[in-house]
Amino acid sequence: MKTYLITGGAGFIGANFVKHMLATYTDSKIIILDALTYAGNRETIEEDLIPGKCELVHGNICDSALVDSLFREHQFDCVVNFAAESHVDRSISNPQLFLLTNILGTQNLLDACRRAWVTGKDGGGYPIWRENVRFHQVSTDEVYGSLSPNGDDKFTESTPIDPRSPYSASKASADLFVQAYYETYKMPVSITRCSNNYGPYHFPEKLLPLIISNILEGKPLPIYGNGTNVRDWLYVEDHCTAIDAVIHRGRTGQVYNVGGNNEIQNIDIVNLTIQTMRNIMTAEPEYRKALRKEEYDTNGNQTFDYISSKLIQYVPDRLGHDLRYAIDATKIKNELGWTPQTDFANGLTKTIYWFLKNQTWVETVTKQTDIN
Repeated sequence: MKTYLITGGAGFIGANFVKHMLATYTDSKIIILDALTYAGNRETIEEDLIPGKCELVHGNICDSALVDSLFREHQFDCVVNFAAESHVDRSISNPQLFLLTNILGTQNLLDACRRAWVTGKDGGGYPIWRENVRFHQVSTDEVYGSLSPNGDDKFTESTPIDPRSPYSASKASADLFVQAYYETYKMPVSITRCSNNYGPYHFPEKLLPLIISNILEGKPLPIYGNGTNVRDWLYVEDHCTAIDAVIHRGRTGQVYNVGGNNEIQNIDIVNLTIQTMRNIMTAEPEYRKALRKEEYDTNGNQTFDYISSKLIQYVPDRLGHDLRYAIDATKIKNELGWTPQTDFANGLTKTIYWFLKNQTWVETVTKQTDIN
C-alpha cells in the first residue's frame, strides 16, 4: 500500500485526481489536505471519504506544525501538490495571498518532505532519501508567458519561464524552489505544467462553467477584449492520467508539459458552448429543468432563441492578458506513452451534461463563495 498526501484535493483538478487514484489504485491510502477556501469544497469529495482509506484534513499547507504531524502519522510515500491560489483576476487584486500560498506553502511542503524522508548523508554530504518517495508539483503553462497569436510555436520544457501575472509569477517561483531542492538536496521531485483544464467540478467563476451558468440564467456572457486569446484546453481526466504516469514512472528532477492538443480562441469556445446547449435544450426536454430563464412563442411553445450569440458581451481586457498558450507534450508522450484522449468538442459536451445534471453542486459551492 502506498500512502499519498494530496494537497488541494477538494479543488477542481485535485478532486478529480483523488477520484482517479481511488479508482485506479484500490490498495492506496489518500490523505487530502485542503484549506477549503472559496475553490475547495467538501461536497466535491464527500462520497470519496472513507475512514482509513481516504480522509480529509482541513488545514493550510503553510502550517508547518500540521504538515509535520501528518507526515509523522501517515508516513507518506508521495506528495502531490495541487494546493494553490489559481485565479488570475484574484491575483491582480491581491498578489500577496498568491505569494503566501503558492510560494511559501510549497516551500513548507518541501521542507516537511526533507525532514520526513531523509535517512542520513552520503560521503559527499548529500542527503540519503528514503526509497520510492516523490514530491510532485502541479504547475501551469502560464509560467512560460505568452506566444505570438498567429504562430505555430509551442511551449516546450526548455522554453524560458516568463510569467506575466502575479499568479503565474508565484507558480514560476514555486517551480524554481522545487527544482532548487532537487539540485541542492537531490530530492526526488517532478513537475507537470498543464494547459487550461475543464470538466466536472470546475469552479463556477472559471470561463466554461461561468458561460454555462449564465446561459441557463439568460445573463450576458462576458468575453475579455475581442475574444481572440488562444488557450490549449485539456480535459481534466486526461490531466489526471498524465500526473499518474509522471509520479509513478517519470524521471526525478524532470519537468513534463501536459497539453490537450486543443488550441481554441475564447470566442470560439463561447460560440460552441452556445450552440451545444441550444441543441441539448431543443432535443432533450429532460434538461430544460436546469433553465432559470424561460421564453415562449406566441403559440405557447417554449423557445430557446435567446441562447444565441446575442448574449455575448465584450468587456475590457484583463490587465496583462496573455495572447496565446500552446503546449508541446512530445516529452511525456515519448518517455511515458501519455497522450490526451479527449478532443474538445466531446469534452465540452460531456462537461455541459455534467453541469446540467449537477446543478445542486453548482448552487451549493456558489453560495459558499463571494463570486456573486
